[in-house]
Amino acid sequence: LSFFYPLLPRINLFFILKKPIFVFKAKILKVELFLTTQLEEDFSFKQRKNTRTMLIKGIEEALNNQILLESESSQTYLAMACWAETNGFDGTSGFMYAHSDEERGHMLKIVKYINERGSRAIIPELPQPKDDYKTLLEVFENLLEHEVAVTNSINELVFKTLEAKDYTTHNFLQWYVSEQTEEEALARSILDKLKMIGNDKGGMYLFDRDVESIQVTSAASLQAK
Repeated sequence: LSFFYPLLPRINLFFILKKPIFVFKAKILKVELFLTTQLEEDFSFKQRKNTRTMLIKGIEEALNNQILLESESSQTYLAMACWAETNGFDGTSGFMYAHSDEERGHMLKIVKYINERGSRAIIPELPQPKDDYKTLLEVFENLLEHEVAVTNSINELVFKTLEAKDYTTHNFLQWYVSEQTEEEALARSILDKLKMIGNDKGGMYLFDRDVESIQVTSAASLQAK
């Protein structure tokens, strides 16, 4: 072994020089392992996200159509508010402004629901609403007609969810069913008051002053309680 002794300093020097390289390679392997784990987790998350229960195509289209109707309602009531405000009916304009905001809230609720279910809500282009009326009675007659049309659309949508056995969406729509019952009851109550007032200017003044405070408790809301 005497011939091996002179080589010992060189061997020691080799391992001393190589040690930092081994440490560096080990750190690289740790970084690669960390990155690989992160990529796998991200991919797994995307897979879970993409496998969310999506809406049936027909239900998605019907909900997007309801977005259109709710948006039209908001614009229609906004146009009514402008007419009332420029014709001296400040109370009625306040009532219509509030209802316009309320209808926009109904629309946004459906938008968020569609997106949360893994589908995509479509924001529609809206036609210009009617903005000229002859009397306050005509305004509220148009309001009732519009609410009836929205109610019919909601009922049709509920029927489609039952046909498709989409009970999640069916449950989601029950709030709209109850809400529409109240909206129609309120519109009819206001129309009854306007018909009783007729052309009496004093009565019309009092109606406009108090219209924002008119409330109606529907049978649907009583059942909910």
